[in-house]
Amino acid sequence: MGAVAVFVLALLVWGFVIEPDRLVVHEARLALPRWPAELAGLRIAVLADVHAGAPHVDVDKVRRIVAIVEHTRPDLVVLLGDYVAGFRRTGLWGPIPPEDTARVLGSLHPPLGVFAVLGNHDWWFDGARVRDALRAAGIVVLENEAVPVTRDGEVLWLVGLADLWTRWPDVAGALRGVPDGAPAIVLSHNPDVFPEVPSRVALTLAGHTHGGQVLLPLIGRPVVPSRYGQRYAAGHVVEDGRHLFVTTGIGTSVIPIRLGVPPEIAVVTIVGADVTARNAKAGSR
Repeated sequence: MGAVAVFVLALLVWGFVIEPDRLVVHEARLALPRWPAELAGLRIAVLADVHAGAPHVDVDKVRRIVAIVEHTRPDLVVLLGDYVAGFRRTGLWGPIPPEDTARVLGSLHPPLGVFAVLGNHDWWFDGARVRDALRAAGIVVLENEAVPVTRDGEVLWLVGLADLWTRWPDVAGALRGVPDGAPAIVLSHNPDVFPEVPSRVALTLAGHTHGGQVLLPLIGRPVVPSRYGQRYAAGHVVEDGRHLFVTTGIGTSVIPIRLGVPPEIAVVTIVGADVTARNAKAGSR
């Protein structure tokens, strides 16, 4: 076997067998303008695209995810959709019953709670069933609505949007009950809603893209399920002073490959821009 054939074989084994089964913790520290001092250091565990029932994601894998999340000691956990593999049967694989996945995710007990939105695969499967399973497990499921959570006397609003591909995300309606000037975080399965999110929202959290599942040198991400291409594919994006963070998620869709984009549990720590400025000034002395 020639060197090229060995390289290709190794690449296929890595992309289809090894990397999709990995789990990494992606720690992100975001400095947000006008972020209240009482909420400085807020840690949010962000999970998306579990796709339970797809290759490499069984109930034991979900239990591993929960154990890792608990070890990171977040203040709150947000779940950003696509808990099932998709349709009632997907090729050689079938989705795990959402009740099983929800029961495991329901064992998460961060101080400020667990909040969720649904994704396109959930609605393609049975959105009402997925929603009810999550709620039965004690998880707050939001669709075009906002709820307050309180930390150290400061109220933070979590604003959950409906899925862009299968429902109608009503950004204005979801924000209607949020007081002007109050800190707010939007939860959306799909990052393509970000251009519609107003500047008064401190941060938008999203999943859906899987980071393209494949990241190649020089080329980038050949396929990203977004109308904006690679613009909102992964990580921290800042546009016109507005902030978006997109997690690359856990599972796979369509083709069970990950190459250069390992499954991740994202932990976002939020600090105020003034805190970052003071730290930078102190470090320069």
